[in-house]
Amino acid sequence: MANNTAKKAKAPAKKPAAAKKTTPTKAPVAKSAPKKVKKVAILTAGGLAPCLSSAIGCLIHEYNKVDPKIEIICYLDGYKGLLLGDSVKVDKNTRAHALDLLKFGGSAIGNSRVKLTNVKDCVKRGLVKEGQDPQKVAADQLVKDGVDVLHTIGGDDTNTAAADLAAFLKANNYDLTVVGLPKTIDNDVYPIKQSLGAWTAAENGATYFANVVAEHSANPRMLIVHEVMGRNCGWLTAATAIAYRKMLATMPFFPGLGFTKAQRDIHAVYVPEAAFNAKKEAARLKKVMDTCGNVNIFVSEGACVKTIIKEMEARGEEIPRDAFGHPRLDKVNVGNWFAKQFGEMLGAEKTLVQKSGYYSRAAAPIERDIELIKKCAAAAVKCALARQGGVIGQDENKGCVIRACEFERIKGGKPYDVKSKEFTSLLKAIGQPA
Repeated sequence: MANNTAKKAKAPAKKPAAAKKTTPTKAPVAKSAPKKVKKVAILTAGGLAPCLSSAIGCLIHEYNKVDPKIEIICYLDGYKGLLLGDSVKVDKNTRAHALDLLKFGGSAIGNSRVKLTNVKDCVKRGLVKEGQDPQKVAADQLVKDGVDVLHTIGGDDTNTAAADLAAFLKANNYDLTVVGLPKTIDNDVYPIKQSLGAWTAAENGATYFANVVAEHSANPRMLIVHEVMGRNCGWLTAATAIAYRKMLATMPFFPGLGFTKAQRDIHAVYVPEAAFNAKKEAARLKKVMDTCGNVNIFVSEGACVKTIIKEMEARGEEIPRDAFGHPRLDKVNVGNWFAKQFGEMLGAEKTLVQKSGYYSRAAAPIERDIELIKKCAAAAVKCALARQGGVIGQDENKGCVIRACEFERIKGGKPYDVKSKEFTSLLKAIGQPA
């Protein structure tokens, strides 16, 4: 019988699977821990502000909490002290009572306006010798003093000077970290939302004017010009005016005796960021003068500066400038210019110009500022220990988180938003066209 079962073909032998290529695993590179901070230095610079002594106290207090073994020195009179090697060691008594500095205005260690990259000015003032680079002199002094971290407390000029120094240190391989804190009552530093001490300056400026405004009764047809100190102080001028009008709302008045709210109110607010028609404003304010018997104006020290400088230069006058190239505003004298211009157009019998800056910028901080100073000081110490440089503040580009804003992003002259609800509401309330 035939066998019909077909023979099964043998399946081809399977090739051995190719070995998978494996990438050698790289051992993780261990990040070197930042060099331990053993010694820090603090300096304050630029103009005064209500946060300076307080910031010094809060920094000392934070270091005491974190590591009381860290040595702290303070350079006297800002960058001048750094260049001259003039410093003091923070002793045990000061460390133990550091927060008592919250009760003081001004700076416990002194200020100066020195620009390290302005070699000519530094030589002229005897801070360095001819042929020396002030930045190198400063860097070498920090090394000589054994400083690991330098804390600078100041405005935009101070912190741009700190930025220049930080860049110099990095380029020349100095193992030093610079951590700044933002001080300016102008509140005009990019990208920081709120500078330390600005709220206090506004409140104290309002308190100052609450007394000055009583001068309206010293003479018929009185024009009072309240000059709010600051180069780019649109924010401060507006904030001071708003704070004053809140105070005004709580005051009693006696119209039966001719003592009215209108006499003590603000009738105009002029800031650098907003243009105005002088003739139209004079016509409006003359009506106020005729009705109330006086006019009260708030003027930013930086308002109309370009116009005034042009007039001075046309008369052949030289404009004095500071180490940073800014016109000396005390010589430009914005308040007097406004008093003269408007005094004549309003038919004022007497004009009075008063600056609140010397009163408000040297005040001790109010609670609102103290809270912000403490938070920024804590962040500054944390960044210092991590050897992370920058200026500590509420970063507007990062959701207003308090962090070390990179030095290259720090810039002054941030304009006040004159279209903000607070400012437009202020102008509406006092009858001034936006």
